[in-house]
Amino acid sequence: MLLRLEDIDPTRCTPALAEEMQAALRWLGLDWDGVSLQSRNRAAHDAALARLVARGDVYPCTCSRAAVRAAGLPAADGGWRYPGTCRERSLDGAGLERGDAEGVALRLRLPPGVIETPDEGGLDLSQDPFAAMGDPVLRRRDGAIAYHLAVVVDDARDRIDRVVRGRDLAVCTAIQRVLQRSLGLPTPRYRHHLLLLEERGGKLAKLHGSVSWRTLRDHMGPEALCGVLARAAGLREGADALRPAELVGDFEWRRVATRDRVARFTGSGLEIRSE
Repeated sequence: MLLRLEDIDPTRCTPALAEEMQAALRWLGLDWDGVSLQSRNRAAHDAALARLVARGDVYPCTCSRAAVRAAGLPAADGGWRYPGTCRERSLDGAGLERGDAEGVALRLRLPPGVIETPDEGGLDLSQDPFAAMGDPVLRRRDGAIAYHLAVVVDDARDRIDRVVRGRDLAVCTAIQRVLQRSLGLPTPRYRHHLLLLEERGGKLAKLHGSVSWRTLRDHMGPEALCGVLARAAGLREGADALRPAELVGDFEWRRVATRDRVARFTGSGLEIRSE
């Protein structure tokens, strides 16, 4: 098992936060055989970007987030779809090197049409990514490589053949499929699972003010938490406390619940109920 730390955002990622994430996973009872740092693969990300530029699939964009939001086009992920303002611009020979210095983002010019990708969990991932999401950023205005490009390059490097992630990321799949095709990279199998939700809506997340794992640790042990999560996922009945390794031997995807769950911190631990 490889733990990949997706630490390419220089404004949000620090070594201290990376260690905090690993400490949380260790406390829960997970382990891994190696660590992959996405930030150390910048040369491969840049090489992939250069290949897309050579294909004529990349263009410079000076639009701010505020400008995209002002266009008022809703995207499939709940955000705002890029309206294509700079789509007809071309990238000159020096643009690839100087873009970040001039505050210019680089976007992928998506092809028209529907992209179909099977999902092992039964979701319909068919999507016209330009109509649903708009052309994605490949390199940000500050020079950082964006998520979509980095993740497909690193999936290939790490020989990932199955991607299991939350349903909130299902809308990203078609864009990533386009990049895989354009770069000649293999396409993993995909499975998108249920989410844990806040009582007031939205997924359980630090962004929404959820309690930290250290706060949760003060009120329940890792075995108890693992038992709660296993029951929420449909893998165990009853109130057993257990370690993650105990779920491996008889694991079957058909037993995993498909409906989202609502999670609530009660002061004595985490309580989960059906949506």
